[in-house]
Amino acid sequence: MFEALSAGLFNGLIYAAVAVGLALIWGITDVINFAHGEFLMLGMYAAYWLYTLGHIDPTLSAPLVAVVLAFVGFLTYALIIRRLQKGPAMAVILATFGLGLVLRQIAFIAFSPDYRSLPDTLVSGSVTVAGISLGRPQVVTGLIALVVVAALFVLVYRTRWGHALQAVAEDRQVAALVGISPDRVNAQVWMLGSAAVGLAGALLTTFFYVFPSVGTVFGLLAFVAVCMGGFGSLPGAFIAGILIGIIEAMTGYFVAPAMKTVSVYILFILVLWYRPRGLFGRW
Repeated sequence: MFEALSAGLFNGLIYAAVAVGLALIWGITDVINFAHGEFLMLGMYAAYWLYTLGHIDPTLSAPLVAVVLAFVGFLTYALIIRRLQKGPAMAVILATFGLGLVLRQIAFIAFSPDYRSLPDTLVSGSVTVAGISLGRPQVVTGLIALVVVAALFVLVYRTRWGHALQAVAEDRQVAALVGISPDRVNAQVWMLGSAAVGLAGALLTTFFYVFPSVGTVFGLLAFVAVCMGGFGSLPGAFIAGILIGIIEAMTGYFVAPAMKTVSVYILFILVLWYRPRGLFGRW
């Protein structure tokens, strides 16, 4: 049971890293990026091919993948989001949803639906702590995800730049009056959120299959974590992501592995039933 609980905790840290990137974009720019999961998929394929063609381990290529996904996030904002934000909110939602579909279909065409995995990496194997055996890739990925989330929290809540982000999220017009460029801040937020999910995707290749629709799995869980934690709340998304990982693990242990995802969505419905704004959302 303790092994299952520990594995759920580290998986939850990975979910939290993906969810915090989505919550950052949603909370600052007021845009739901339904292509967030596909950004993770791009990060996974980038790390996979860097390993396959260049023999660069995912743990080493992860920063490079993060930079590539930051550029993808910038292009998404500059070419799509910025042009549509002045129109109806539904236009932006449909645009990100359509972008996700396009990226997924391109991956199907370019890489086929095959499930791919990497052989032994630098973090392959297992580690035993206090008699509890855990996969080393999950432990390393979870710890790096924790560091990334902590760095994001420091940037957003403890730096002058982070105060500018919060000002834009609070009121774009007032922020512009005091010299803050909302467009520049929004572009930077898209770059940062996309870099975070790209880094998580690269590290996931050390123990998870790579396939075109993998983004649907993690993207949907990230969306659930953001909604459950509180719309746009970074701490809420972080805690909800960990909670989802633990619930999955405990359900698989006590009930059945096939019920893991079902239990998450049942909890999600119950949380929104009693707290429509999420666990840490404002009433």
